Formats: sequence, C-alpha cells, structure tokens
Amino acid sequence: MNLQIRLADVVALTEDIPDRGLLRGQVGTVVEVLGAGVFEVEFVDNDGRTYAMLPLKSSQLLVLHYQPA
Repeated sequence: MNLQIRLADVVALTEDIPDRGLLRGQVGTVVEVLGAGVFEVEFVDNDGRTYAMLPLKSSQLLVLHYQPA
C-alpha cells in the first residue's frame, strides 16, 4: 500500500489481524526495518504500554501524515 515506509513512521493497519487482536485502523509505530517491504511495528496503549509488536508487510500498512505534503 505504501512503498516509502521508514523507521519511526506512524502507521495504521489496513486489515484486521485477528490472531493478535488487532483491527483495521489501529495505529502503531515502525520500530525496525526487517527487510524489503517488512517492518516491525509496535502498538501501544494510552499509557504507553506495548500491547503488540509484530512484523508486518508494507501492504498491511498505511503511513499517517500530520503535515501537508
């Protein structure tokens, strides 16, 4: 979905991942680039506690932008 994903990007899931209890639209942060098109993404709650961390493909992610391009 987005081929320009980089370390520390804030991303949203584009699909549910039911075995991890994650829903489309949940927001995480890229914490590691694992390889071509594969990223370790950390999901944290409002208190800053990690509730999921897993490798995801770029097709499963959408980079969120907070400023105009």
